[in-house]
Amino acid sequence: MAIEIDEDYLLAQLKTLLTIDSPTGYTDAVVIHCSRELERLGLTPELTRRGAIRAVRQGSRRQGARAIVAHLDTLGAQVKAIKENGRLELVPIGHWSARFAEGARVTLYSYHGAFRGTILPLKASGHTFNDAVDTAPVGWPHVELRVDALTRSAAETRALGIDVGDTVAIDTGAEFLDNGFINSRHLDDKAGVAILLAAIEALERAQARTPVDTHWLFTIAEEVGVGASSVVSPDIASMLTIDNGTAAPGQNSSEFGVTIAMADQTGPFDYHLTRKLVDLCEENRIPYQKDVFRYYRSDSASALEAGHDIRTALAAFGVDASHGYERIHRHALVSVAQLVAAFAVSPVRIGRDLSELSGIDDFTTQPTKAAEQAAAPSSGRRSPEYQRHRPGNLPRGGA
Repeated sequence: MAIEIDEDYLLAQLKTLLTIDSPTGYTDAVVIHCSRELERLGLTPELTRRGAIRAVRQGSRRQGARAIVAHLDTLGAQVKAIKENGRLELVPIGHWSARFAEGARVTLYSYHGAFRGTILPLKASGHTFNDAVDTAPVGWPHVELRVDALTRSAAETRALGIDVGDTVAIDTGAEFLDNGFINSRHLDDKAGVAILLAAIEALERAQARTPVDTHWLFTIAEEVGVGASSVVSPDIASMLTIDNGTAAPGQNSSEFGVTIAMADQTGPFDYHLTRKLVDLCEENRIPYQKDVFRYYRSDSASALEAGHDIRTALAAFGVDASHGYERIHRHALVSVAQLVAAFAVSPVRIGRDLSELSGIDDFTTQPTKAAEQAAAPSSGRRSPEYQRHRPGNLPRGGA
């Protein structure tokens, strides 16, 4: 039975999430919002000390549980120094170029209140610097934050209560178009969070049963590389990460359908779990494509690096201009949500994953001969934007 996604609910959640500032290290408000929404959907969220969320939806069995994860934190900046002219030197939170910070409207959060401001290049006035505005270098040392308050010196800025280390949240500038395109900063990974909430809402509405417990995880430090390092429990055997796919020249990602990541800079994702995602897309007529990301990591990497012996895979919604002026299409959001719901209710195919350790009996297998990899042509059913990839007549596996 296909689980129907409420697109209006998904988009409403995304709009709300985009109004909540949550750069890494300043995520309390979005954690509270997400936790309350999970409670409204009928789940019981558990929070780690710092605020990562785990909400378990019970299935037929506890062992061999599945996790589905997205991250609540976003890119941002911090005050590095207070300059003699009263303006602020910044350093980035997460990895993003100052090229996309120039002109951004922001909120600065100090211990003594919040301030509005604009990130500007050091040479911001064309009437003063003429062509030098166009030849100025790009980089964080070459921008500054102009605070919208009366200050012309470092002493006056400090008197406002602003200090080194204060958090700077970047405005999203969100715009939802009637043709389905969505332009906004921080779609990575607010869109992923909205996808998880929409999948949960759909499963609850359908009163769907799952073969194992499903751990819905929301992390708070993915942008600095430590997202899922501490919220994964020993019951989990496989984890599906939901994050952005880079729709750009040289990539196979798209703003439509599901992008299934085969590998990122940390290496290949789990063969069997990734194969299962492909099968589920085929079985549920969900358009998809595969991609490999060279300069990318996700919550999957942090979980494995923390020592969790779990299968990991990544299903992405294609984002144009990721970590910059981001754009997505709602078609991808709904497609990924459909895959998440289908994954949650799908049968367990690798029974040995119930135990952390076992013998050679029932161990998984992969094709070893070229002849075994010969495949019949795909039936080709899909939206016109794509040619779906049928993996062939190989034995099916997956978690």
